[in-house]
Amino acid sequence: MTPDPRKVAILISGRGSNMRALVEKAEGYEVTLVASNRPSAPGLAWAEERGIETWSEDSRGQDRADFDKRLGDRLEESGAGTIALAGFMRILGPDFIRRFEGRMLNIHPSLLPKYKGLDTHARALEAGDAEHGCSVHVVTEELDAGEVVAQARVPVTDSDTIGTLEAKVLIEEHKLYPQALARFAAR
Repeated sequence: MTPDPRKVAILISGRGSNMRALVEKAEGYEVTLVASNRPSAPGLAWAEERGIETWSEDSRGQDRADFDKRLGDRLEESGAGTIALAGFMRILGPDFIRRFEGRMLNIHPSLLPKYKGLDTHARALEAGDAEHGCSVHVVTEELDAGEVVAQARVPVTDSDTIGTLEAKVLIEEHKLYPQALARFAAR
């Protein structure tokens, strides 16, 4: 049986602010599981309080392939046809990505293809960019290189700091990701 793309599992590592936006603004999809590689992630408690099934396992010090297999098995058990990475701060291995190829989205805090990886806000400020933003993209084996399915832009001002720019982008992430996920799940 083919998994239903409207059933979504969300992967988090921390507070889960994007996960919350995906849950609160869910239209056309249902969140069936929130999973984390950090059992102490505050977002897990938030999801549990709302009756969403959760799964967690500490990935630190574990063999990547073993962890990815257990996570993948749990995602399949949940019936999720779409996986949304929302602040999941662990690089997934190639076997995992191939297993769920074409079924995973990620939100990234830059206007891809600019600033793949970490420290995107500092890099935009250092480059003197006039605008910055966020991108929702399909997850591929190459980090932050999959097809961009949606973007939102914010102006960069002379008074911006890493913190103010991060806050402006996060507001846009919370608007953009639920809309992009709804379109992706409806395909």
